[in-house]
Amino acid sequence: MAFVAKEMKRLMGKAIHNQQMIRDGDHLLVAVSGGKDSLSLLWLLRERIKRIPIEYRITAAHVDPGFGADSAGQMTSFFSTHGFDYKVLRSDIGPKAHGPDNRENPCFLCSHMRRKLLFQLAGEIGCNRIAFGHHKDDVIETFFLNVFYGASISTMLPVQELFKGKLTLIRPLYLIEQDLIQRYVRSMGWNKIELGCPTAGFSKREEIKNMLKSFYRSNRKIKGNIFHALQNVNPEYLL
Repeated sequence: MAFVAKEMKRLMGKAIHNQQMIRDGDHLLVAVSGGKDSLSLLWLLRERIKRIPIEYRITAAHVDPGFGADSAGQMTSFFSTHGFDYKVLRSDIGPKAHGPDNRENPCFLCSHMRRKLLFQLAGEIGCNRIAFGHHKDDVIETFFLNVFYGASISTMLPVQELFKGKLTLIRPLYLIEQDLIQRYVRSMGWNKIELGCPTAGFSKREEIKNMLKSFYRSNRKIKGNIFHALQNVNPEYLL
């Protein structure tokens, strides 16, 4: 598994360097849902500090959506056991997003409200950057979600400035495929933190994921072609 860890570090380092994601003196708020992606990001960002000539601070942040699984308690235990600076927020955004008035897209509203809490927290503790654990597959899936359900051609950006540059979102894992992250997590022996979400596994994103898997099985070059196409857009040939 040494190769897996080395490749994770290499690809994350390449993403950070190429996109100039982190600068000397930055204070990063690392959004940790408890899933494999965000746990990997948190761990690798701290490990990276030992190997580079610049210094930055990281504060882990978890928002418990309030489904009753006590993810706040689980994440508090993980953060404290491994010596991370952290903030844990308890909320009721999950049940609100899954209320009777929002049955069509509860995941979007839940994500929106969770992100709003993270923005507020970043301002309160002086973080100028928020790091998310979105990976290459997330970038591709978001593109198709936006086309099919948002009627727009767009996806996640590796670096995105908000509020006139006061806050920057970064995605250091955007070059890494989900399969590699899964192998890395297995090698680390981490258990997934359960959120208790009633629609987990039944979202529109899951439908897109399953559709893409069928294409990937037919031709292993398709995923790479889609990812490169997102960086090779010709506006002259769009309506």
